[in-house]
Parts: sequence; structure tokens; C-alpha cells
Amino acid sequence: MKFIDKSKIRVVSGRGGNGMVAWRREKYVDKGGPAGGDGGNGGDVFLVADENMSTLMDFKHKSVFKADAGENGGIKNMHGRCAKELVIKVPVGTVVKDVKTGSVIADLTKNGQKVLVAKGGRGGRGNARFATAQKRAPQFCEPGEPSIERELFLELKLIADVGLLGMPNAGKSTLISRISSAKPKIADYPFTTLIPNLGVVKKRSGDGYVVADIPGLIEGASEGVGLGHDFLRHVERCRFLIHLVDITEDNPFENYAKINSELAKYSEHLANLYQVVVLNKIDSVDEDKRRLVENEFKKVVPDLFEISAVSGENLSELMDFVAKKVDEIPKTSINVIVEEDTGAYNNDDSSFEIFKVSKDTFIVQGGKISRLASVTDERNAEQVIRLQNILKGMGVFDELSKLGIKDGDTVIINHLEFAFYSDEIFG
Repeated sequence: MKFIDKSKIRVVSGRGGNGMVAWRREKYVDKGGPAGGDGGNGGDVFLVADENMSTLMDFKHKSVFKADAGENGGIKNMHGRCAKELVIKVPVGTVVKDVKTGSVIADLTKNGQKVLVAKGGRGGRGNARFATAQKRAPQFCEPGEPSIERELFLELKLIADVGLLGMPNAGKSTLISRISSAKPKIADYPFTTLIPNLGVVKKRSGDGYVVADIPGLIEGASEGVGLGHDFLRHVERCRFLIHLVDITEDNPFENYAKINSELAKYSEHLANLYQVVVLNKIDSVDEDKRRLVENEFKKVVPDLFEISAVSGENLSELMDFVAKKVDEIPKTSINVIVEEDTGAYNNDDSSFEIFKVSKDTFIVQGGKISRLASVTDERNAEQVIRLQNILKGMGVFDELSKLGIKDGDTVIINHLEFAFYSDEIFG
């Protein structure tokens, strides 16, 4: 399966159902009154962390997610059915960003952690809700609230206890295949590992911890050279690092220093992570070179091990030490600043536009205005007057006046078309 750790998706919550204008008409019930039901709420959209997912591959094939709309209200005070919530599963370790603002709205680090990313629209009220002692027969209802549509950027940062780092061909894949059940591709050429490999290592006590084999870093990785830049984010959450060094190279210590330089350039956090340094392939060098390299590293490295991942020499001592450090070093808490996500609830669509299409005709467009028009019957004077009052409160008629509208000019809103008279609006 291809490893995908970045993806962009579009989520759309469900719009609210419209209220209903209806009347109770029964043979033996005098003055039945209004009986229009409320519309149902639209479906919410949630993201939930799922430990059974390890990649964002699913979003390569489907990137648009829409919740269902609420049902419209009915007669006899029957309310419309609310839509079910839409739950989108993502891997544990997913950071969620709003594409429009660039802000981080969630950092899903625990299995089952759930975040609302788009609130469904509230259902509109039916005319039964507007009945009062003074106004016993309201002829209008409310439209449902609109849906929320937004683009989200998903970035996966693997949750592993230990990160395995080193130059290409340092033997990382061989090591993780020996200490866990992972089966990475192993070959003698650079960049054998093209994706991070995860392996679960069993402790002597019976429980386990997760090791991430990160594709080989080369000089310039922090600027995007090679493969390492794309995967450095996956070691940010690790407790500590195992830095594997190929002792057969001409200058092992220089390679070690280059990797640390790239970590420091990428982030201060990575530069300060504790490291266990491991000299690998000791079965492939003579005793003199081994001692020479060992002495060079011991001057600056407190915890140094020498192993052969192929033969298993000294491997058990290394893994006992790593298991001890996993117990001692707490999980890393990277500083991901999660901001208040007002975008999940912001379904205010009160903005509008006015177009003058001829010398005496104006078209008014806008989300809220269109929804109000959709529940307005132009044959019902009370409904038309209510719509005009709302348009006045929204400032629509003020804008029309600025554009030079005159008495008798035509105003078009969706299916509605009426003549403008200032004395009726402002008088």
C-alpha cells in the first residue's frame, strides 16, 4: 500500500430543513390554528482518529465529503427528521488545518479522539412557532440554515516511541526487520526505504513499543534534498532516536555530524531529542578501524553501541537498553498550537450582492436572502411584507438606493419579482 501523509479534503455539512406553513383543519375542531412543523437539523461533520489506519491513502480516491440535509417540516406540527452526523476516520497522529486561514484546528493524537469540523444548519421554524395572543394566524415560516463548506489540509505525523535515523544504507531496514515483525524492502542501493516503516518491538516484560524506520537522510534534507525532508515530521513525536551509523564508510563520524546538522536545521525540538548512537556492520571491518571509530565517537557520545544487524551481534544488549529508555523517557509533547475553530460553526450567510441588469431592473443575490425567498409565497401579502422588513433590516434597500433605484423599478430575488416603492418601504 502506498504511503500518503498529506491530503486536502473538502467537507460540507448538511443544510437545515425549511419550516412549513400549514393549518389545522379538522371537522370538529373550531379555529384549528397554525400547524406547520419545524425543519430538521442538517448533519454535522466530524473527524475521528482511528488506530487501525496508518496512512491518508483513502483520501486520494475520495476527497469530498457531504453530510445529508435536514428534512423539511410537515403538516400537523410534524417536524422534519434531523440528518445523521457524518464521521470521517483519519489515522492517529493527524494534524488538521483550515486551508483558508492556515490555522491548526485539531491535533488528533489519541484513538477515538473526535473533532467537529462543520456544524449542520439548524432547521427553520414552522408557522406554529410564531403564533402569539396578538398574532394567532402567522402566514410565514423560517428557512433552514445553510450548510458549512470548507477545505481542510490533513498532515500525518506518525505516533512512534523510537525513531530510527541514519544515512541511506546504514542498515535501518535490516535492524527493524530483526527486532520486530516488520518486513521492509531491503537492498544494497540508496533509498531502498521510500516510506516510513513501523515495527512493534516486544519487551522482556511482555508489552511492546513502536519503532519508526525513517527513510535515509542526506546532506540538505532540511531544504528538501533527497527523501528525508518529507519524513522528518514523523520523528517529531518520538520519545528519543536511535542514530544508526555505518562503520564501513570512509568517515562515519562525519556522516553522523551531517545527520545531526539536518535535524537542527529542521527544528530545535529534533536537535534536542536524546539519541542512542549505534555503530552498525562491525562484522565487516577489521579491529583497528573499529577501535579508531569507537574512540572518535566516545569523545562526544555518552551512550554508544556497536552491533551487526545482519548477524545479531550485541543486538540483545542494545534492545535491553532501548527498552529501559522507553520506560524512562516520557512521550514527547510537540508544541502544536490548536486554535479555536470558529469556522466549524460559522454559517452566517447574510452577505449579499446587487446587480443592475438594466436601467430599471435589479437582481439581489445572497445565501440568506435566497433562503428567505425560497419560503416566501408572492401571493401571500403577509409573507411578502415580512421578507421586505427583513431586507430592510439587512440594509438591502439602502444599497439599492445608493445604486439609484427609482419607484416602479423591478427587484428580482430568485423566483420573486416585485416593484420597488420607497414610501412602502421607508414610510
